[in-house]
Amino acid sequence: MREKTLYEKVANEISHLIDSGTFSPGDRIPSVRSLNRQMRVSIATVMEAYRLLEDRGLIECRPQSGYYVLSTTTHRHAEIELSNPSLKPAKVSVSDLVMMILKDSGNPKLVQLGAAVPNPELLPVDRINRAMAAVTRRHRIKNISYEFAAGYDGFRTQIARRALTAGYTIAPDDIIITSGCQEAIILALKVICRPGDTVAIESPTYYNFLQAIEMLGLKALELPTHPRDGISIDALQYAIEHNRISACLCITNFNNPLGSCMPDERKKELVELLASHDIPLIEDDIYGDVSFSVQRPKAAKAFDKKDNVILCSSFSKTIAPGYRIGWTAPGRFRREIERMKSVTNLAAATPQQMALAEFLANGGYDHHLRKIRRLYARHVHLMSESVLRHFPEGTKISRPAGGYVLWLELPQEIDCLELYEKALKKGISFAPGPIFSSRQKYRNFLRLNAATWSDAIQEAIRTLGSLALRKERLRR
Repeated sequence: MREKTLYEKVANEISHLIDSGTFSPGDRIPSVRSLNRQMRVSIATVMEAYRLLEDRGLIECRPQSGYYVLSTTTHRHAEIELSNPSLKPAKVSVSDLVMMILKDSGNPKLVQLGAAVPNPELLPVDRINRAMAAVTRRHRIKNISYEFAAGYDGFRTQIARRALTAGYTIAPDDIIITSGCQEAIILALKVICRPGDTVAIESPTYYNFLQAIEMLGLKALELPTHPRDGISIDALQYAIEHNRISACLCITNFNNPLGSCMPDERKKELVELLASHDIPLIEDDIYGDVSFSVQRPKAAKAFDKKDNVILCSSFSKTIAPGYRIGWTAPGRFRREIERMKSVTNLAAATPQQMALAEFLANGGYDHHLRKIRRLYARHVHLMSESVLRHFPEGTKISRPAGGYVLWLELPQEIDCLELYEKALKKGISFAPGPIFSSRQKYRNFLRLNAATWSDAIQEAIRTLGSLALRKERLRR
């Protein structure tokens, strides 16, 4: 019998620790450098050992985060594959369906698995309330006055400072405050596009993007999107060569609903390709701060050398969704977007801007992010485990490295709109796949919000899985 190599011995040591329960599913195992010191072996040996454990399906590498233990269920299930939409522009017609789903998302009698809202228990409620009280006392008149179009200087200064963590540099005067990230997106589309124009988008994509495109009389051209690496650059190149595209709209960091995060080199490629054809990129970076890694991923804006990227974001996913305060760094489109903002609703709410500026200036946001990143990563893992335990065999699931939504592909026989009606009767709401496509594709897909984990949600997942199993058997 061949004597085991050193890296095999190291791999077997870690495997034994996993089998004995020292490291449980979802736990982070020692970093390469830590194990290098602890076991007194070379970094190359540790790397080979970890590659062997990955091949055995025991661990996975999360970029910029480290190595994590996979469960006995997770590593046996296939991941969702690259999407395959029609590369032709289409009119969008999803509003009626989306409004029905949104209405149900506000029903307190339902277990809410649909709307992508943060866990309220993880929001810094007391600190943001204290900040609001402080600024309204200190600025009695200013806090009830207009902060015209561009927004409150103090808040824009804090945003400009935070931009460094996303890899780009902007001045406060480069920023325009909006009433949420969605308004920033709509303002960008209004400035760039005219009715009948085509917008290139990811597939699947956030349903409110589709509603905006529909409302403005535009067409959507869905592009293949990988569940980990994001939009296909080759498909975008082909689409540009065969269509007149006015803008490209992407969530580059932790796409909703896929959870994909474009690697830096692909972001750079995306920005350069669009700039070479003078096509603006509208980048939604609302989930960028909700990375499961210690290090936040760069925004595509970091690679923008021609002021061609209109970055849009907010703190709705991390601090205060109800404040409805967002912003945009619109590059060369600044004057037009500021004018459009002024005409649309004059200004964003002043007290909320001041409270957010106070909260950010007083520090603690990075500590808050470390806490929620760890908990959201755990909640996503626990929900993934529950889904794979209770849903039909053949169910595929996304593996996001940030955010808090999961994208599920069920067996082909299952219609998730029909499943949705059954789930409502059981007191459960989720987001069915067709609302994430201009052509209402993805009928056997659904999105779940994993921001919160509780016994009630675990039971709802079990019930939803039972309903899906029943529908699969009936179809057969």
